[in-house]
Amino acid sequence: MITAQRKLTPLSFTRVRFQDNFWAPRLEVNRKATIPHIYQKLDETGRISAFDLQFTRPVPSPIVEIFGDSDLAKWIEAASYVLMNDPDPQLEAQLNQAAEKVAKAQQPDGYLNTHFIVAQPEMRWKNLRDWHEMYCAGHLIEGAVAHHQATGQNTLLDALARYADHIAATFGREPGQKRGYGGHPEIELALVRLYHETNNPRYLELANYLIDERGAQPHYYDAEARARGDAPERYWAKTYEYCQAHVPIREQEKVVGHAVRAMYLYSAVADLAHEKNDQTLLDTCYRLWDNLINKRIYLTGGIGPSGHNEGFTEDYDLPDETAYAETCATIGLVMWNHRLLQFAGDRRFADVMERGLYNGFLSGVSLEGTHFLYENPLSSAGSRHREEWFYCPCCPPNVSRTLASVGKYVYSTGDEDVWVHLFAGSTADLEVGGKAVRIQQTTHYPWEGTVAFDLKLEEAQEFSLRLRLPGWCQAYHLSLNGEEQAVQPDSSGYLVLRRQWQNGDRLVYEMEMPVRLVWANPAVRQLQGRVAIERGPLVYCLEGVDHGDAALDRIALDAQAFGAACKAEYQPGFLGGVTVIHGPGVMIDDADWDGSLYSTTKPQQKTVEVLAVPYCVWDNRAPGEMRVWLRGW
Repeated sequence: MITAQRKLTPLSFTRVRFQDNFWAPRLEVNRKATIPHIYQKLDETGRISAFDLQFTRPVPSPIVEIFGDSDLAKWIEAASYVLMNDPDPQLEAQLNQAAEKVAKAQQPDGYLNTHFIVAQPEMRWKNLRDWHEMYCAGHLIEGAVAHHQATGQNTLLDALARYADHIAATFGREPGQKRGYGGHPEIELALVRLYHETNNPRYLELANYLIDERGAQPHYYDAEARARGDAPERYWAKTYEYCQAHVPIREQEKVVGHAVRAMYLYSAVADLAHEKNDQTLLDTCYRLWDNLINKRIYLTGGIGPSGHNEGFTEDYDLPDETAYAETCATIGLVMWNHRLLQFAGDRRFADVMERGLYNGFLSGVSLEGTHFLYENPLSSAGSRHREEWFYCPCCPPNVSRTLASVGKYVYSTGDEDVWVHLFAGSTADLEVGGKAVRIQQTTHYPWEGTVAFDLKLEEAQEFSLRLRLPGWCQAYHLSLNGEEQAVQPDSSGYLVLRRQWQNGDRLVYEMEMPVRLVWANPAVRQLQGRVAIERGPLVYCLEGVDHGDAALDRIALDAQAFGAACKAEYQPGFLGGVTVIHGPGVMIDDADWDGSLYSTTKPQQKTVEVLAVPYCVWDNRAPGEMRVWLRGW
């Protein structure tokens, strides 16, 4: 019987320990630098003291941004994840203090939002379309669940369960309830997590209501606007596509509107497809995924080209220099694809997950961990740089919580199966068929494509080990205990080895990792005549600092010449240790122009040596230009 329920279970990040030179250093920087930095900024901007409920209006910006509570909530979640793998008494004390402060701000009826408790109590739940009460509630719930898992304390979890009870009593289809739902999705996926943490089905039903009611007619946002004396037609976004509420979710055909909102909504839709065994919701996810991946995603895994709506425009609209591609949106993309991956172990979703993690996500934080990108363009004239903080600082704590829990994306298990989605030097403790299995990955990935898997078992055990064959990999070799294995990928794109595994078995997986040149679909008008460089899971770029005074947009690649002559070279002391790509290029020469604006003479060209670095580490040196897409032929 075909069902819409997941057959895979992700392995918790607490069961995966990184020992590589890629993720392990980044997790250490997150723990030692990013977590303290974010806390300091939250403190400086009043986002922590806001929960003392002592500020008054007018308040110095940006203390009472209506989404400010979510920033501390994400820090709580990130800090909790760090503690689960790396006990730290000082951080735990700081975390518990923050949790207690949040809980104490709760009102007698369960309500918990600092802005609407202090600054505008008369406007509570009056503008779900534009304001962020449910969004903040969702992040607080996620923080509470993580805090409970990390510390075993109930203080914050109980408070947020009470808040969820308040929301469940306020919204719904019963007499006296509001038929509303949040303009910025997030609470829906958080409620599913709260349901699993508390075993209270009320929270699952609330999530289901919020998904089903979204976009229903008569439209709640119209009625809500009129009730507060506002004309619906004056809505600045002009369409409820902005918040994915233009039609009910099952009728939506394209990925539209605000990119982060879309990804959080679709993540919840995927969750509920499983929880409710609802094939219509899963089909909706597949339909929207197809539109996004084939027509609306950047090479880096960035999504949302427009700064006007922080989101989507139309099919094939992917400008590189003006790309918005918010870091939080790529995080949402990873979350959604990770959820879809668990239904059947389909490689497509793991490929997208990997693309986002290694490129558009990691570009959002500097190597030293205290500077961030909100937008992730694919070209810069030199004006785009990471910053210590933002007026809307959603990205820094989102990056931190994702890094702290990145181990959850590596493995999944089934009754008699282990899926390996990502490759990283690590040790994982799994359970298959009720028996313990330890898998040690030894690899220099993503700089090299060879991964050795060493298995430790208490006793011989039969199960299937499923290794993802990445979409970028065209040739591979497998050997088990030194003997070559002839294994073809299954229909889901995984190499399946089923056998009676023995303690001490070693499987070596070699994925060939040549440099690849990539072109965009001709329908992407902004990228006509452009080519990009990839190797393994990484997208590469050129930086001005490596090319003297050359303007990067003048550099072009002869695909055949570059492909034949380029070389990949690992440089351990460069940008934290990366593989760079050298190769020949040509550049338009301006030596004979003498300051003229136009000429009837064809420009001359000269040869140049191109140095490409991984996109995820750009802007970690001297400021300057950057470009992913180069002129090519």
